[in-house]
Amino acid sequence: MSDVTDAARWLGPSAPAARRGIWLSCLIALTALFVFGNLADYALLDLRYGWDLLVNCAAVDAHQAGLDPYFVKNLKGTNFSYPYLPVTLDVFRPLCAGGLLVDHYMGLYFVLAVLCGLLLPGLGRTRPRARDVALRVLCVLGAFVGFEWVHVSGNFAILSGVLTAIALMLLLRAPTAGVPEEPGLALRLAGAALLGLVMSFKLVFFLVPAALYLLPLPRGRKLLLIAVAAFSFVLPIVISRLFYPDLFASWLLAIGGRIPGQHAVDLVEINPSLLLLAQNLMHHAGIESRPAVLATYALAAFALVLVPFALSVLRVAASRPAREAGSRWSQLDRWLMDHPRAAMRIAVLAMFALYLCSPRLKEYAFFELALYAAILVVDLPARPLAAFLGIGLIAPALISLTRTTLEGTFVLLVAALICFWILLLDFRAEPKRLEMEGASP
Repeated sequence: MSDVTDAARWLGPSAPAARRGIWLSCLIALTALFVFGNLADYALLDLRYGWDLLVNCAAVDAHQAGLDPYFVKNLKGTNFSYPYLPVTLDVFRPLCAGGLLVDHYMGLYFVLAVLCGLLLPGLGRTRPRARDVALRVLCVLGAFVGFEWVHVSGNFAILSGVLTAIALMLLLRAPTAGVPEEPGLALRLAGAALLGLVMSFKLVFFLVPAALYLLPLPRGRKLLLIAVAAFSFVLPIVISRLFYPDLFASWLLAIGGRIPGQHAVDLVEINPSLLLLAQNLMHHAGIESRPAVLATYALAAFALVLVPFALSVLRVAASRPAREAGSRWSQLDRWLMDHPRAAMRIAVLAMFALYLCSPRLKEYAFFELALYAAILVVDLPARPLAAFLGIGLIAPALISLTRTTLEGTFVLLVAALICFWILLLDFRAEPKRLEMEGASP
């Protein structure tokens, strides 16, 4: 009887876990079916793709021919303007040489997106599981249909995505016993520099490196990482100003909308961002004041994302024993050091939050947002994971498959906000879960 009782006690809890694993595997398989079906559906349509890639390579060709690439009249085959800093014209030149990228970019982009998923680090375990890696790749390819927009448009967000994945791999290094900290710090410095460089491609995301303060490091080293990221962010601007003075002046005119008769990059250009949502709300209310729009945008960003996140993190720091003296920031620093895996989870969630609050969040930018989500999603319990897959991957893929226009709507923004809250509520419920998982054999 004792053996039977022991067996029942052993098998009892595992049966629900096994059933949960089966239906979750089926849901992941269904998600993959929708994601890959959506990508295949667009690839088979007889449409003109790669317009962003054509703009970039046309700008490189114009620069090589001695023309000013920031004037659309000098770009062949496009009516769109070139948005990047002048230094990128020489950086992108090898990519556009020979026409290889233009002719085969869809296949190359797919490979690079898969590479992003493979490069992204895991937070809960030092040894990655095949399921986690597959889930990260699936999230990169399908979350918020961001990769679809990159794939269709040929946007160079795929390059910044690869660099972001490498930067996160260097920054989010799981602590290993017996390994000195100095080499780890050197790699993190390289990661911070790379992250700052990526943010300089699209200047509106400049606040994202501030999330490095939440890494499980002494305060001085965290501030050093932020300083390195800030220097790396400013460096391409300084190089463009010093070595490309004429082109830099033209770039300022182009992004400021001061070149008549051509497309101008504008913060409130059609995009699913909180800023444009605030503008639309004010317009429907009959208020056209720009300060009112900015105030509404700031209120939405703080109320929906930043304040709930900050309160959640400070609440965790305040949970330390009362005998530990010091300011709230000192308590936070100590908590982060004591819980390194949870701290890295918080840092990535902060990057997700800051990216989500950007005033200009074009559809292709959701690809980079998906990279941060991919790191966090694999550590979700079954129910939050199912909710994330349904809202962040399946629903956008279904909308896209039905040929419903996503451009000019806030569907992707709403999906990303809900997914952020799924991740945040899971963290609030079990902030130390990753530490327990990491300690288990």
